[in-house]
Amino acid sequence: MDELEKDSGPIAGQPPPEGETLGAASAPETELAATPPPLEVVVPVETPRPPVSAQIRLDKKHPLAIRWMHWVNFPVLFIMIWSGLLIYWNDSDNAYKHPHAVYRVGIGPFTLVRFFPEWFWKAMNAPYHVTKGLGYHFFFMWIFAINGFLYVLFTVFSGEWRFVVPDRKSLKEAIQVTLKDLHLSKYLPPQTKYNGAQKIAYTSVILMGAGSLITGLSIYKPTQVHWITTLLGGYEMARWEHFLLTMGFCGFFLIHVTQVILAGWNNFRSMVSGLEVKPIQEPSLEVERKSWG
Repeated sequence: MDELEKDSGPIAGQPPPEGETLGAASAPETELAATPPPLEVVVPVETPRPPVSAQIRLDKKHPLAIRWMHWVNFPVLFIMIWSGLLIYWNDSDNAYKHPHAVYRVGIGPFTLVRFFPEWFWKAMNAPYHVTKGLGYHFFFMWIFAINGFLYVLFTVFSGEWRFVVPDRKSLKEAIQVTLKDLHLSKYLPPQTKYNGAQKIAYTSVILMGAGSLITGLSIYKPTQVHWITTLLGGYEMARWEHFLLTMGFCGFFLIHVTQVILAGWNNFRSMVSGLEVKPIQEPSLEVERKSWG
């Protein structure tokens, strides 16, 4: 009986007993039914971008020699003006009431403007420092002269004078630039390294420097170079001319610094590094330099 029970099983053609129907054979079907369909991988197609072109570039504006001579001249000129004022105090209408009273504007005994008021001399600590002023003035005079001479030589032989010397359009451009700076016009003429106003100003400063050396020499050695003193109109006139040139340098300095501030960091940086950031469409100074041959 036990053997029959052990060997008993489902008869062929007869359905299996209830509870045994979902056996091992149905498990793979259940797993296949529960498996989700494979996902389709969508690869994004990149749209080709147009090539990016440069909008700005670095342009060499100031050669190294010009930058050196510019920054040497700045403190030297300042010391020359300061020491010159110490000397001028001795010839002005100070406490001793010098009869000539050279540095004034007036008619006869009437004085309209005096150079300079008493408070100015006290603020500079100028009284009774004439010998110190003479020492500084005569020492830095040589540095000023040599630096200016080297600058002229460099601009001549390098061809940089083409950027500085005014041409026939400079006066018209200078007027247009001045009207633009005064906000009386919106038109700004095209320029390369300098505009017309800058060309006239920088060339004038070079001539003023030469004039200061000539008038200063005629005051320093009026007997030895008497012919120069005579051509300048005499000793007193040479002193006036020297003084007016000094005031011209002071005026130029104030305008120059103001314009540099208004022009911004890019312009100032070019006098330090020699390079200027410019729009790509503006003409290159290096290309113009190479065109000189």
